[in-house]
Amino acid sequence: MRSILIQGGLVVNEGRIFPCDLLLRNGRIERMDQQINAQADIVLDVEGLWVLPGIIDDQVHFRDPGLTHKADIYTESRAAVAGGVTSFMEMPNTKPPALTQELLQQKYDTAAQRSLANYSFYMGASNDNLEEVLKTNPQDVCGIKVFMGSSTGNMLVDDRQTLENLFSQVPMLIATHCEDEATIRQNEQLYKARFGDEVPVKYHPEIRSAAACLRSSSFAVELAQKYGTRLHILHISTADELALFRNDLPLSQKRITSEVCVHHLYFNSADYERLGTGIKCNPAIKSAAHQQALLPALLDDRLDIIATDHAPHTWAEKQGTYFNAPSGLPLVQHSLNIMLEFYQKGLIGIEKIVEKMCHAPATCFQVKERGFLREGYWADIVIVNPNTAWEVQKSNIHYKCAWSPLEGHAFQGKVIGTLISGHLAYYQGDFFEDKMGERLAFDRSAY
Repeated sequence: MRSILIQGGLVVNEGRIFPCDLLLRNGRIERMDQQINAQADIVLDVEGLWVLPGIIDDQVHFRDPGLTHKADIYTESRAAVAGGVTSFMEMPNTKPPALTQELLQQKYDTAAQRSLANYSFYMGASNDNLEEVLKTNPQDVCGIKVFMGSSTGNMLVDDRQTLENLFSQVPMLIATHCEDEATIRQNEQLYKARFGDEVPVKYHPEIRSAAACLRSSSFAVELAQKYGTRLHILHISTADELALFRNDLPLSQKRITSEVCVHHLYFNSADYERLGTGIKCNPAIKSAAHQQALLPALLDDRLDIIATDHAPHTWAEKQGTYFNAPSGLPLVQHSLNIMLEFYQKGLIGIEKIVEKMCHAPATCFQVKERGFLREGYWADIVIVNPNTAWEVQKSNIHYKCAWSPLEGHAFQGKVIGTLISGHLAYYQGDFFEDKMGERLAFDRSAY
């Protein structure tokens, strides 16, 4: 592997912004210093640019296998890299779902051949696969995914005894999608009685309601507290749920952690009028009151991680009626840009963005030697020009589905280059695909 010298940049890392050069060799950061004079195969002059740790996205759906007309591991990892995401953790609700160790391994085998970014895949839980779940190795799998509310695919875990078994016996991190299915079905019937099959999409947050989220999240926390489970609740979308989470412990000591997604921070229910089913997702994008409660909770550390829940569907599929249009939207290429818009408005510091998108996922999941810029760590690095203005257009979207709810929107701040495990994978608009990403490892010696 070629050595790389990154010169003249402003490093943003572990709460600080400071001038620093980085020398990369054999995939890792060999040296960090204010000025490095050394020979290297590649020298990147990044004077005036930010040098960030690579983003770790702990929740994506890359649709591979079985749904590859929407997306696949190659296309979506490529989009991720273009957006500064150097590592992803992908969900099990593919076709077939990753409910056995054999099916899970097949996804890893595909990624080893096709993923430009570093990767990990969740093992899926169902109502009847506990034996397979318990075979999962905590050292090389990010976690166990439990859909406590239905989502894309048929993986709803709604049997209380199954949940008790999972929470009491699984020794590793359990990540949950929390929406109470009984509440949602009841709400659906109310709106069907009122509108028939033509329910306006603006009622999506009333059907998949805040009450449904709180009921399910509260139950998950109750189980985790009962059994001492390592619980991570995904995509928190309501003000009501925030009281479930603490901010009086360091992240490394928390047993119950939380995630917020960029679309719940960025959009609110008023946007359905403009974007319709294009922003239909589960949990639903909710009112401005819920939206406005999320950023303060992120800043004060009740919410631990920023992610995307990247969930692409074709544009044609998204044009269906409310009950026919699938839930999910493509975001992994643009998550950093969304957060940089909050930065440009003075609502969050770049140091905090790095903490929540890079450091915190590494700490929360105990990712080995990634998520920070440190000597000896893997060289997952993003180079950003904070001053470049650009517009999201079809021509610069890398998702296989080829659309974004952000089309036509201008952002300030652009990813110039992305290095994956010391390999320059993306630079100034070009991809370099002669090396694939690495499988993530986890330092979970306590397990």
